[in-house]
Amino acid sequence: MSERVKPLVQALSQFKEKRPISFHVPGHKHGLLSGLPEEMQSVLSYDMTELEGLDDLHEPSGVIREAEQRLSALYKSDRSFYLVNGSTVGNLAMMYAACRPGDTVIVQRNAHKSIFHAIELTGAKPVFVSPTWDAQTNTPGAVRFERVQEAIEAYPHAKAVVLTYPTYYGVAGSQLLDIIQYSHSFGIPVLVDEAHGAHFVTGGAFPPSALELGADVVVHSAHKTLPAMTMASFLHIRSAFISPERVAHYLGMLQSSSPSYLLMASLDDARAYAESYTVEDQADFLEKRRTFINELLAISALQIVETDDPLKILLRVQGYTGFELLARLEAEGVFAELADPFQVLLILPLLKKGKIYPFGESVQRIMIAVAGLPAKKEEPALERIATDEGLSTLTYLPQELHGRETEWRLIDETVGHVAAAAVIPYPPGIPLLLGGETVTERHVATLFQYLLMRAKFQGAIRAKDRQIQVIID
Repeated sequence: MSERVKPLVQALSQFKEKRPISFHVPGHKHGLLSGLPEEMQSVLSYDMTELEGLDDLHEPSGVIREAEQRLSALYKSDRSFYLVNGSTVGNLAMMYAACRPGDTVIVQRNAHKSIFHAIELTGAKPVFVSPTWDAQTNTPGAVRFERVQEAIEAYPHAKAVVLTYPTYYGVAGSQLLDIIQYSHSFGIPVLVDEAHGAHFVTGGAFPPSALELGADVVVHSAHKTLPAMTMASFLHIRSAFISPERVAHYLGMLQSSSPSYLLMASLDDARAYAESYTVEDQADFLEKRRTFINELLAISALQIVETDDPLKILLRVQGYTGFELLARLEAEGVFAELADPFQVLLILPLLKKGKIYPFGESVQRIMIAVAGLPAKKEEPALERIATDEGLSTLTYLPQELHGRETEWRLIDETVGHVAAAAVIPYPPGIPLLLGGETVTERHVATLFQYLLMRAKFQGAIRAKDRQIQVIID
C-alpha cells in the first residue's frame, strides 16, 4: 500500500490551506501568540481541535475513524485505537476492561511501572510470575510457559494474564504462543504490553507480534520504534473475552478530552510507514545494520551483543559499567536509550531503502568514547541478578498501604520489612521492589549492586543516604 494514504494528515493539510481564522482553542492561535523558537512555531498551525472535517478521537466517524480502520487492517485486529497518552493509558485501559476490584491477575514480574499502577487503580490482586534470566543480555528475560502454567493451575479463576513482549532489551523468547493458547483454554485473556514491538508487523527478521500469536489486547508505543512523536501509541483488540466497546469506554475516561492532533497525525504517518515497509526495505536495513555492527567490532575493547529484535543492540566494555560507558558516549554526542550495570542499549532506526543515517560518524564517535574511558586498577564486581522467585504475591495490596505509618531505614536493615512504595531503576522503569512487597536479601543485594554502579532511581529510595521507605508494623 502507498505511504501517501494518510487520512488525518491529508485532512489537516487541506484545512490549513483554507487559511482559517481561529476563534477557538488552542490559545496560541495557529502559533501567532507563541514565544517558542521559530522552528517549533512552524508546526503549531497544524495543532488543531475538533473542528468540522477533522473528526473527534472519542467519537470517530470521519478521517480519524478511517485512519484507525487502516491501522486495524494493518495489524489484523478487531479494532485498533489511537492513544495520545502513551502506552501507559493503553495498559490502564486494558486492565480496567479485564478486571474489577478483588479479581486475581497473573502478571509478569518485570512489567513496566504502568502495569503496577493499573493494578493499584483497579484494585486487582496480582500474582507475579518471575522471568528467567537472559544470559545473552544480562537482563530479566521472558517468562517460561511452565511458570505461567503453574500460576494458572494455582489460580484458575484469574481474570487475565499480563505479559511484556518483548522486553525493553528486545528479548522475545519462544513460548508466548504456548502461553496464550494455554491461558485461553481456561478462558483467561492475555494482555500484552508490546510497547517495543510496534514494528514487528513488518515481519521478516523481526519476531512475530503478540497479536499475530493470538493475544487478546496488545499495546504499542509507536513512538519507540516507528516514526511517531513521543507519547503517540496504539492499542489493538482481537478477543473473544474482552469487547472493544469496554476498552473504548475506559479510553474515553482515561485519555485527554483534548487530544493532540499533532500526535494523531504522527500516528497516521507511522502507520503508513509500517504499512508501506517492503521486503527490499528490510533487506537494505539489515545490510546497513550488519555493516554498522562489523565496524563497531573493529573497536577492540568493544563487545557487541545482538538480541531477538534486530533494532536493539548492546554495547559493553569489559571492566566498565554501562553507566560509565554511557557518560563517555554522551560526551562525544552519542545518546543511547539507557545504561545498566552491564551495558548500553542502542535502538536502531527502522530505515527504508534510500534513507541515510550517520552510522559511519557514529562509529568514529564511539571509538573516541571507548578510547577515552579512564584507566582502572580493578574491575567492578558485576554479578548475575537473580530473578526467578517462582510465584509471589504482595504482603499488602497497594490500596491497603494508604494511611499506614512509614519510616526511612538503611537498606541493609530492611529485610523482612514491607516496602512502602516502589523502588524503580529508571530507565527501563521496571520496579525492582514493589509497594506492599516484603524486602528480601535478594532485593537488598540487588539494590546495593545498582547503587554501586550509580544507577538512577525513581520511587521510595534515598540513594545518597542508602535508605528506602518501609511500613512501620
